[in-house]
Amino acid sequence: MDENLLWEQNSASGFSRLLGYRITEWEQGRAVVEMTLRPEHLNRAGLPHGGLLTTLLDTVSGYAGCHCPVPGNVRRTLTLSLTTNFIGIAKGQHLRAEGLVSGGGSKIFFTSASIRDEHDSLIATASGTFRYHRGSESRDGQPRA
Repeated sequence: MDENLLWEQNSASGFSRLLGYRITEWEQGRAVVEMTLRPEHLNRAGLPHGGLLTTLLDTVSGYAGCHCPVPGNVRRTLTLSLTTNFIGIAKGQHLRAEGLVSGGGSKIFFTSASIRDEHDSLIATASGTFRYHRGSESRDGQPRA
């Protein structure tokens, strides 16, 4: 995907800027979000906070289902459910989350997602159910408001 479009999509979210994550790959049915950990992302044990990991899994899953190939248009989703599994302890400062659409229909879709650290160790996984916002069901999306 075009780097400028990725930046435009990321810059639209104050939350993404606050946490510092960014979309690095995005196509129909798949998204990758990456981030560099900072001290404020860690819990009292010095590990990435579970809320941060859940946010990354939720974000990458939603993006996997709302890619829009039409310049200037956008698709939006709403999380209906997200089941998260914390599997390992992250080592290093870099996290990479990947989300994939695993099925669904015209209004609801299902995803699987994972987070790996910079050593490619599996840290967390999730499965999710998402609903398209009205007007986002079409792959062509709708004009950005």
